[in-house]
Amino acid sequence: MFKRLRADIRAAKLNDPAARSKFEIWLTYSGVHALAWHRFAYFLHKIKLRLCARAVSQMAKFFTGIEIHPAAKIAGGVFIDHGEGVVIGETAEIEEGVVIYQGVTLGGTGKQTGKRHPTVKKGAMISAGAKILGGFTVGEYAKIGAGAVVLKEVPPYATVVGVPGNVVRINGEKVQNLEQEKRDPIHEEICSLREKVFSLEKMIEDLKKDKEEK
Repeated sequence: MFKRLRADIRAAKLNDPAARSKFEIWLTYSGVHALAWHRFAYFLHKIKLRLCARAVSQMAKFFTGIEIHPAAKIAGGVFIDHGEGVVIGETAEIEEGVVIYQGVTLGGTGKQTGKRHPTVKKGAMISAGAKILGGFTVGEYAKIGAGAVVLKEVPPYATVVGVPGNVVRINGEKVQNLEQEKRDPIHEEICSLREKVFSLEKMIEDLKKDKEEK
């Protein structure tokens, strides 16, 4: 537990340019406090003291504004910056080096059983207000943009933005994906109407020919 606490403090020092000392981080950072409480709640959950584990997690939520289910698996060296409004679900898994900003949800999409919360791989960054919903994987060093709603797998080194979230870059290079290109509904409607006009004109011509032949 203490080894992971030290790793969390190091991660905060590495990722927050405002951090002046490890002692300040340990004393004042709510993200570090929430993770420390979670380590204890996770231990209680593993030894089948489920009610006590939930009580600890709710106490941590009261003091830090961060809600982490006791069963969530979180490696050492994760940094939750500011953290207010962060929610991490029961079957979520977070690897080392992940950075999570305020308002992030690692949640599910309904009342499914089994693996229903995301797995966030090493070094990923999840920006403020992003919602990642489902039991899929967010790849290594992926970046999720602020306010994005992610509903499907994210490749390693990808950048995802939008609602719903779309991959716009991989390894810093733009992704050319026809499904993600902006559509022009007015243009599509005009094309559809034009096709109907052509079809009607052909029908009229055929009727005229039939009438002349008779």
